[in-house]
Amino acid sequence: MDSAKIPGNDFLDILFYGRNKDYGAYELRSRYDRRVRNAVMGTASIMLVMIGGYVLNNTLMAAENVHRPVLAEKKIELQALEIPPEPPVTIPPPPVTSAPPPMAASVRVTTPVIVDSDVPPDEMPPKNADIGTKVVGFTTSEGVEGGMDIDLNASGNGNSGVITVANKAADADGPLITVEIMPEFPGGERALAKYLGNNIRYPHLAQENEIQGIVYIQFVVNRDGTISQVKTTGAAKGGGLEEEAIRVISKMPKWKPGRQNGQYVAVYFNLPVNFKLSGN
Repeated sequence: MDSAKIPGNDFLDILFYGRNKDYGAYELRSRYDRRVRNAVMGTASIMLVMIGGYVLNNTLMAAENVHRPVLAEKKIELQALEIPPEPPVTIPPPPVTSAPPPMAASVRVTTPVIVDSDVPPDEMPPKNADIGTKVVGFTTSEGVEGGMDIDLNASGNGNSGVITVANKAADADGPLITVEIMPEFPGGERALAKYLGNNIRYPHLAQENEIQGIVYIQFVVNRDGTISQVKTTGAAKGGGLEEEAIRVISKMPKWKPGRQNGQYVAVYFNLPVNFKLSGN
């Protein structure tokens, strides 16, 4: 017989047949199902009471703690700003001019001319004994010993004693091709490449016709660093590449001018500009 199919009380009677049923084991087994049912129901009841109390408490707390917005008026007062006084203008002192150095004593030079009559005494050329330590000049004048000499090859007539030295570098015939210190873009080659990359706009006509290549530009960096005489050299690419390169180079900032013999000079400069389509 399968013990699982025997009712509980019958099974206990068979199990405790001929045994002392007044011993606690029989009583415990006979009331086991009832005790389990009561325990489950009691536990469920306690849980329901706790959950209900928690929900009720939260509901009451939420009803009491309703935060309503409070409009607070804040008064803004603008302070009057005081305009700072302008700094006083300081007039620079006039430049200090130094007196020219004293001139040395000079003797008027006379160009020998062959004539058919007697020469007046005042037009006779000076003798070596009369010259002595004096300087040969355009006029005969008194001076001081050790004074400044007059350069006969300098510009002027010799009366003022001011000698003008010609700036050979500035008076050179046109721009030079090579000099001791070549012109330089401010910041160097990297700054020049960055300037070209930021300012050159690839012409639409050249893009549509896939025209690319290197455009060679020649220009002059003047003594003050400005750019002039911008033109292209070599074979033309077309498509507006030459015009765009000339436009960007003509707008370049001032360069560091070239130097020759310690003087700023105008210099020819050749610059290749590479136009390249992306993906090629």
